[in-house]
Amino acid sequence: ELLPSMPCRARTNIMFLKTHKTASSTILNIMFRFVERYNLTVALPANHLVHLGYPETFLANFVEGFQAIGQNYNIMCNHLRFNPSEVQKVMAENTFYFSILRNPIPLLESSYIYYKDDVPAFRTSKDVNEYLASPMKFYHQENQEQNIYARNIMWFDFGYDNNAKDNKKYIQGVLNEIERNFHLILIADYFDESMVLLKHALCWDLDDVIYFKLNSRSQDTIQTLTPESKEQIKAWCSLDWQLYLHFNQTFWRRIEETIGLEELEKEVSHLRMRQKELMETCLLNQEAVGKEHIKDKALLPFQSGAANILGYNLRQDLDNRTLKTCQKMVMPELQYMAYLYSVQHPHKRKKQLGLPLSWTSLQE
Repeated sequence: ELLPSMPCRARTNIMFLKTHKTASSTILNIMFRFVERYNLTVALPANHLVHLGYPETFLANFVEGFQAIGQNYNIMCNHLRFNPSEVQKVMAENTFYFSILRNPIPLLESSYIYYKDDVPAFRTSKDVNEYLASPMKFYHQENQEQNIYARNIMWFDFGYDNNAKDNKKYIQGVLNEIERNFHLILIADYFDESMVLLKHALCWDLDDVIYFKLNSRSQDTIQTLTPESKEQIKAWCSLDWQLYLHFNQTFWRRIEETIGLEELEKEVSHLRMRQKELMETCLLNQEAVGKEHIKDKALLPFQSGAANILGYNLRQDLDNRTLKTCQKMVMPELQYMAYLYSVQHPHKRKKQLGLPLSWTSLQE
């Protein structure tokens, strides 16, 4: 029989490396709500930036107020290309580092739709299967900067060369380095299990990791990969594939060592019940809706490529406190970032997002 563990204290110094197309926008929302709940400081993009310098390799001065605030940020979670020495200048010694990975097969298809208009390799191919049948036909060296989403995007986000040769020793070296730099790597394909594991690792409450899925897209924009394409992704994105396989294993090992599968199952169903309860409280239709059906334009998520990014409608009859909670749960990433920026840096010019209505105008 295991001894009851000592009550732990919630971790408040946390760095989340936000990777692309991995459910990371949902985690960002979780982090931002935590920031507000405990009145923490968050390392936000400086001036006009909406990311922390991405796709440039991260530098400390991409963070608003870094010169003045120094190492006194609690949370960092906006998109950046990982660069440990510079991140360490911003974050405290005892910071907890985590990130999330996703199976590269659905990941690549998601990237293809989302970045269709921005990525030359995607733009010039008719659909995802044509692209994967012969990637080198569309993926040209001179467009390397713009083509990062078209190959090994997770490898790139972690700060490595996404066109590196697949060499066993090199890959092992990178995996070891990631294990040294990060305390936890979650898996998007098991998102609820990931949230339970995160809750345990950070000593948070269930309500800290409750979420509504954000930045997802409508089913009709999903392209079906052929079996050949799926195999091709493993070869074309072999760095990401090996990254994923490795950390999928460490993920399940971690669960067995810290929670156990039985307890995990209990907590996952608990989380889903609580989530359903909140959806019934907050949402007009119990699910996400297409961009054309979002009534409150201030809650419209950023739209990209050929994807129809879904959002939510809130119920009209909510009391003020509930309304605030619900608004925060459905608030798209850019609006939430701009809102926290204006709260934390009241003397700076507000972020111009080019979105229909800023969230802050709702607050006033």
